[in-house]
Amino acid sequence: MSRAPASGSTTAATTGHAVVAATPADPVVAPPGAAGAPSRPPWLLLGSLWVTQYIGIGFLTVGLVAVLRDAGTSLDTLALLSLLGLVWPLKVLWAPLLDRFGSRRLGHYRSWLLVLQTGMVLALLAMLPLDDPAARLGPLAALAAVFVLLSATQDVAADALSVRLLRPADRGVAGGVQVAASYLGTVLGGGVCVLVYDRWGWHAAVLLLAALTLVALGVVAAFREPSRDDGGAAGSGGGVPWGAVVSVFRRPGVPAWALVVVPLLYGGVAGVWSLTSPALVDAGWSLARIGVVTGVVVSVPALVAGLVSGWLVRRLGRSAVLVAGGAVLVVSTAGVVPLLRGAAPLAWTVTALSGFLVAYTALNVVIYTVSMDLSRPATGGSDFTALTTVALLVSFAAGSLALLVAGLGGYVLSAVVFAAVGLTGVALGVRWLRSPAGRAAASGVPAA
Repeated sequence: MSRAPASGSTTAATTGHAVVAATPADPVVAPPGAAGAPSRPPWLLLGSLWVTQYIGIGFLTVGLVAVLRDAGTSLDTLALLSLLGLVWPLKVLWAPLLDRFGSRRLGHYRSWLLVLQTGMVLALLAMLPLDDPAARLGPLAALAAVFVLLSATQDVAADALSVRLLRPADRGVAGGVQVAASYLGTVLGGGVCVLVYDRWGWHAAVLLLAALTLVALGVVAAFREPSRDDGGAAGSGGGVPWGAVVSVFRRPGVPAWALVVVPLLYGGVAGVWSLTSPALVDAGWSLARIGVVTGVVVSVPALVAGLVSGWLVRRLGRSAVLVAGGAVLVVSTAGVVPLLRGAAPLAWTVTALSGFLVAYTALNVVIYTVSMDLSRPATGGSDFTALTTVALLVSFAAGSLALLVAGLGGYVLSAVVFAAVGLTGVALGVRWLRSPAGRAAASGVPAA
C-alpha cells in the first residue's frame, strides 16, 4: 500500500506473492498492503456500509423529490432541498478527526461507525411522525440534513477502513463494490421505497429504510477491527492531522492525477449527463418517467458494470479498464445524440443512457481504485476524502457549465465538447498510470 514517508508507518515487506501484469507498466496483482490486514477482505462490512449510505441518500434525493412533487411542492423548493448534497464535499473539513480520534477497545473506525450508523437509524425513525411530508417540510428538511451529515461522515470511516484493510490486489474489486453499492442503494432508496410508499404509505417506506440501515449496524457490531499500528490511534499523542488534507497533494504524482486527470474525467462525464434530464423534458417525457428511468432503470446495468469493472481491474489492470470506459463513453455519447436533437424513443433512449452510465461506472471504479492506492493508512479517511472531494466539486461546476454551453450552442455541441474533455482525461490517465508514480501507487510501493 502506498505510504508517505511522514506517515509514521513502516513499509510493507515483500512476501513472495507473484506479480502479474497486463504490461510491464501496469501491475495488476500486487503484494499485500498494510501489515495486519485480514487475509479475507471484509466485503460484507464495506458493502453494507456503502449500500446504506445510498439507500438514505437515494430516497432523499430521488424518492422524496418524487413524493413531494406529487404533493405539489414547487420546483424552487425542491432545488433548495437538493442543496443538502453539498454536505458531502464539505466532509473533508472534519475527516481528519476520524483519523485522529477513536476507541482502542472498540476499534478505531468501528467506534465511529457504531455511533454514526446508530444515528442514521434514529434520524430515519424520527421521520415517522412526518406522514404528510409536504406539510411538514421544515422538520423533514432538518432531519434529512442530520441524516446526510451522518452518512457523509460514515463514508469517511468506511473509506478509511478500506484503505487500511485491503491489499493493493483487492482495491479494484473494492472500487467496483463501492460503485455498485451506490447504484443498489439508489435503486432501493429511490425506487423500491417509493413503490412501498405508493402502496403502503409513509410509515412503511420509512420503516423499510430504517430496517435496511439497521442491518448494516448489525454487521458493524459483529466486526472486529484489527488494532492500528501506524501511530494514528487515539491517545498516541500529537494533534489532529489537518495537514493531511493538503499534504496528500504534495506526494509524487498526486497533483497530476487528482488535480488534472480526475477533474477531466469527472468534468467530461458530468457535463454530458447534466444535459440528459432537460433534453428529456424538452422531448416531452413526464417527470415521473424521467425519475424512474434515470434514477432506477439505468442503475441496474450500471450496478452490474461496477462489479464487472472491479473484477477487470484485478485481471487486466487499471489502465485497461480506463481505456474500455473511454471507448464506451464515445459510443454512448453518440447514442444520446438523437435525444439531444429532440427524438427520444423509449427503448433507444434507455439503452443509450444505460451505456453512458456503464462508461461512467468503469471510469469511476478506476478513480476510486487509484484514490485507495494514493491514500495513506494512518490518514486514510482524510486522504481518500480529499482526493474524491475534488471530483465532487468539479462535477457540480461541470454540470452548470455544460448547460451554459448548451444554451449558447445547443445540446449536441455541449455534449461533444464535454465528451472530448472526458477523453482527454482518459488519455492523460493512461499515461499517468504507466508512469513511475502510477506504477508505484498500484503496486503498494512508495514513489521515490
